[in-house]
Amino acid sequence: MSELVTGEAVALELRPAKLPSRALAVLLDLVVAMAVYIIVTIGLVAATAALDEAAQIAVSITSFVLVLVGGPIAVETLSHGRSLGKLAFGLRVVRDDGGPIRFRHALVRGAVGVVEILMTFGIVACIASLVSARGRRLGDVFAGTLVVRERIPTGRMPFVPPPPPWLAGRFTGLDLSAVPDGLWLAIRQYLTRMQQLDPQVGRAMAERLAMDLAARTGTPAPQGVPATAYLAAVVQERQAREARRAFAPPPGAPSYPYPNPAAPAAASAVPGAASPRAPQPAVPQEAPQASSQAAPQAVPPADRVDRPATGFVPPA
Repeated sequence: MSELVTGEAVALELRPAKLPSRALAVLLDLVVAMAVYIIVTIGLVAATAALDEAAQIAVSITSFVLVLVGGPIAVETLSHGRSLGKLAFGLRVVRDDGGPIRFRHALVRGAVGVVEILMTFGIVACIASLVSARGRRLGDVFAGTLVVRERIPTGRMPFVPPPPPWLAGRFTGLDLSAVPDGLWLAIRQYLTRMQQLDPQVGRAMAERLAMDLAARTGTPAPQGVPATAYLAAVVQERQAREARRAFAPPPGAPSYPYPNPAAPAAASAVPGAASPRAPQPAVPQEAPQASSQAAPQAVPPADRVDRPATGFVPPA
């Protein structure tokens, strides 16, 4: 891996392309370019048969420059560093900071490539790639670019054995913030390959890893717990915390992402809340009697006065 640092101080791990894959990609690009150049030359010869010799030479030089030099530059610029050969072998040209290349990068690579690839049959490019730590040829050095691998073979994720059931949830309060990634990787590799190790060697390795883990967490390993079980339980606790952190709702998000269908029923079930009344039929009013005394109006009792529904139970 080649660690590159971007302008935002972000470290990128890129895998530089090796010389064999780069050579095959360049060879495929040259074969395609030569085929196109031959077809274009045949067409130009037929089209310029009536011209004099000087004009034919000028047309030949122009076609050579446009097809074998301008063609790769245009392809790398438009495809952001992926020519036909690089696309076939899973390679890509990027800047030193990991970003996509532009026209000026492709122009410098193509101009220098005329000398170190076409004129010297690739000998200079091979020597420069072997000397460079990241396999860069002279065109990459002058242009500030790097050829990296896009398709990296990935293996199957090894299975980490779970801890014993009696250790589940025992390390929920353990501080794991000071444990480095290198120690986690070493513990994971041991747990996935402990069946392949010699019992004595595996036991000593587990005890050493458990001591390192206990020193980083500041909490000694429990007495009577095997080192292998302790490592497996702590790894499971770390995975559980990462899962909770990954799937936790963002701050300020409501508890119910969708409207709660039980809310109206719950509100109506609160004691003391006003329930909607059914409409009463209209009662025909009698003609007022000529009486000097008005009938007293009925006042509802104090305990039956309607109160607005607030969702809280009124005091007794």
